[in-house]
Amino acid sequence: MKKIVLLVLGFFFLISGASAYQVYIYAPDTLTVGEPLVVNGTTTFGIGTPIDVVLYQQVTTSTEIKRVVAYVQSDKTFRVVFDTTLLPVGLYKVEVPSGGTGDSITMRQVNLIDRSDEIILTSQMTQTLSDKLSITGKITVDTNSGVQIVVIGPDNSVIYGPQYVNTDSLGGINVAVPISQTGDYEVSFTDAEGYIGSRMISIIGGHETVSTETSSTENPVTTPTLMSAQGKSSRDTPAYFIVQPAGNGPVTVSTSTSVDWVVEYTDENGDLHTVNDQGESAPEVVVVNGAETPLYFKVYPYKYSLSAVVTLYADNADSIEVSPTVPVAFGGNQSPVSSTETQKSPLLGAGSLIAVCLAALFIHLRRR
Repeated sequence: MKKIVLLVLGFFFLISGASAYQVYIYAPDTLTVGEPLVVNGTTTFGIGTPIDVVLYQQVTTSTEIKRVVAYVQSDKTFRVVFDTTLLPVGLYKVEVPSGGTGDSITMRQVNLIDRSDEIILTSQMTQTLSDKLSITGKITVDTNSGVQIVVIGPDNSVIYGPQYVNTDSLGGINVAVPISQTGDYEVSFTDAEGYIGSRMISIIGGHETVSTETSSTENPVTTPTLMSAQGKSSRDTPAYFIVQPAGNGPVTVSTSTSVDWVVEYTDENGDLHTVNDQGESAPEVVVVNGAETPLYFKVYPYKYSLSAVVTLYADNADSIEVSPTVPVAFGGNQSPVSSTETQKSPLLGAGSLIAVCLAALFIHLRRR
């Protein structure tokens, strides 16, 4: 009997010891979209223990966004990072589902906000290669203050900053960053309140056009025409466009403003890309180099509640049009029915119906 009691007591202490493990996680209360969500933790679990850390979106119910496995380090800490670039604003939570007991803290709420509309750039989003990258505009909330600017080059290396730049009485900024190559440059802005957002500026090759006077007898100089097409778009029913490149250099495609648009497109190799670098006040800009075959674009608003008309502009293109069907690149599987086929079908149906009615009338009259 004593052996049984001792055995039961042994199991009790074993379970008590196992349940005494503790886990504590830490995350920011508020975070700006695009800023990495860093979750740090400490625990009494052993070194190398795997710990699940889950990011949930909280609307009416919790929806799992991503799950990452972290491993306890030698100092009894662990760390995971979640990318928030394309996440909608709102309330989220990070949690260790099977955490410790006692006074453990295994869940933190994070409010994801969007500050990108505080950035208004007046410099061109597509610039011709020179020795400087121009960054002009204003940060609407940072008047007579300053912002920290970082520029990341096409090779993902930091070419400028972090550099603190003063703003004027209107929040204006004017920065020229030395550059030496074409490509996409990411410009990010941070102030005393934290990360604001980023913008992508594309640098393309070529020479700037210089206008000169010519006599009336000379042939006028022709310049490429900026083409455009319009389509109604929402999250459920995006607008699709087909752009035919001119075939003599990069094609620049941009959206209208006033709505935060997301652009998916195929490049010169047929690969799909997604762009959502701007807010409502600036257009999304895509530069495709060396394309000769048609390019396909899918455009829809970032916010699920919106439905609006988007204008897509194309520079250095032979044509741009709204696609009547979903292109194969975005999951479509057939071409639209030709106009002659769609016109003939109803007429054939009507003709057949008339013939049947006349035959029935003829039989009825003969029987009488």
